[in-house]
Amino acid sequence: MRYLRYAFLAIIAIVLITVALANRGLVTLRVLPESMSGFLGWSWEISLPLFVVIVGGIIAGLLIGFVWEWFREHKHRALARREHRENVELKREVNRLKQPGESRRRDDVLALLEDGSTPH
Repeated sequence: MRYLRYAFLAIIAIVLITVALANRGLVTLRVLPESMSGFLGWSWEISLPLFVVIVGGIIAGLLIGFVWEWFREHKHRALARREHRENVELKREVNRLKQPGESRRRDDVLALLEDGSTPH
């Protein structure tokens, strides 16, 4: 299984290197279209190789997807936390009730159920 993972990673690396070598030409990225930047009086632009833009777009898409899923699953994580807290409290209560002692003698309902006598 480890060798399959290494082979898969090697194939991905070869494909990414091939795409990078095939797309080395410079492209200009602008924040605003040229007509709008002339109207507003400022323009921010940068020249990068095309493969950097492609890889950056893929990484940005993955990050946006991960963050979106994290926010979407918030209600499920909160519910799991609440249920875990409740589960811990219930286990604590069951352990407390299983222990013999004062708590058993003071409980009127349990005394009636166990031996039919009334508590003193």
